[in-house]
Amino acid sequence: MSAQLTRKEFLAEFAKYTAGIVVGSAGLNVLMRSTGKAGNAVTTWPWPYQALDVERVRILGHDSFYDSTNGGGCGYGAFNAIIQALREVVGDPYNSLPSQLMFFGHGGAAEWGTLCGALNGAAAAISLVCNKADSDILVSELLGWYTQVKLPTDTSNQYAVDNKYGVNKISAPLPQNNSGSALCHVSVSEWCKVAGFSADDPNRKERCARLTGDVAAYAAQILNDFYAGKFTPLYVPPQTIAQCTVCHTSTNTTPPTTKGKMECTQCHGNPHQTRSVLEAGGMATSYSLQQNYPNPFNPSTSIQFSIPNRETVNLAVYDVHGRLVAQLIDNESYGPGNYKVNWNGINSLGEKVASGIYFARLQAGNFSRTIKMSLVR
Repeated sequence: MSAQLTRKEFLAEFAKYTAGIVVGSAGLNVLMRSTGKAGNAVTTWPWPYQALDVERVRILGHDSFYDSTNGGGCGYGAFNAIIQALREVVGDPYNSLPSQLMFFGHGGAAEWGTLCGALNGAAAAISLVCNKADSDILVSELLGWYTQVKLPTDTSNQYAVDNKYGVNKISAPLPQNNSGSALCHVSVSEWCKVAGFSADDPNRKERCARLTGDVAAYAAQILNDFYAGKFTPLYVPPQTIAQCTVCHTSTNTTPPTTKGKMECTQCHGNPHQTRSVLEAGGMATSYSLQQNYPNPFNPSTSIQFSIPNRETVNLAVYDVHGRLVAQLIDNESYGPGNYKVNWNGINSLGEKVASGIYFARLQAGNFSRTIKMSLVR
C-alpha cells in the first residue's frame, strides 16, 4: 500500500501537475493557432493568372452548361470553364473556389432575363484576376463583342459537327444572329425569331450552350492578350448611342436622362422616326438592294430591298464622310420577301439634312450592298 502524502508533499506534487497542465494547454493553443494560420492562408486579390488554352475553355463552357450534377446553366458554365482551366494550370487558390457560386446567373439571373448568364459568369472570372479599372475595360469589351458578333460562332458550330464536345446533344450547325443586346431575354428572343425555334426547344438550349463556350473563350482570349501586354479593344459603340446621349445624358439637367452603354433604339424605339417599312409583295429569289426612287429626290425617297431567307437586317444612311445620318432598320429580323423603306430626309436627331450626296447601306446576313442617293432641296 502506498505511503500517505504529507500536506507539504501533496502541495508540491499538485503544483507540478498544475504547471504541466498549463504548459500543455499553452503548447496546444500555440499549435492550434499555428495550424489555423497555415490552413487559412489568404490569397491577395487580384488572383494569379496564367495563359489559358482558349479552345479548351470553349469546350469546357459548352459542357459545363449541361453539368446538371453541379448545377449547370450559362452563368455556371462560363465561370466554371475559366476557373477549371485555371485549376489545371495554376492550382491553388482555384482548387478551393466553388464554381457553384454562379448558379444564379442562369436565364439572366434566376430566369429574370437580365444580363446574359454567360456574360455574368465570364465577367466574374475577369474581375477575380484583374483590378477594377482593368476589369471594367475587359468586361466592357466582352459585352460589346457579344452584341455585335454572330452567335453561336462558326467554331462552336463546327465543334458540334465534329463531335468535339464532351456532351454532344445536337450535331448540326445552328442558325446564327447578332443579338444587338447583352440582355438574356433580348438575345434569346432575337435568336428564336431568326432560327424559327421556340425558347423551350432543345435547339435553343444547345444554342445557349455553344454561346456559353464562345463567351468563355473570348473572355479567356482577352485575358491572355491583357496579361501578354497586347490587348486592344475592338468594340466600337453604334453611332446611335452617341446621337441619343447628345440630349439624353446623365449630365443633362433636362429630363429624361439616361445612363448606360447599350444601344438605345432596340428597346426604346426612335422617337425621331425617319422611315416607314412596307412589304412590297412578291417572292424574293435573291438578295438585292435597288436604286432609290425618285433620285434625285426632295423631300423623300423609297429604298427597296429583297431577301430570300429570314435575316437580321440593318439599313442605314451615311453622309460623304461616312457618318451615320439615319438608322432606317436597326438589326431587326425580317422574313423572306421584298420590302420598301421610305426615308424623309430627316436625320436621327429629327433634323432636316442639307442637300447633297448620301449613301444607303444594306446588311442582311452575309449580304452587303450600298447605293448612292442625291438630295436636292
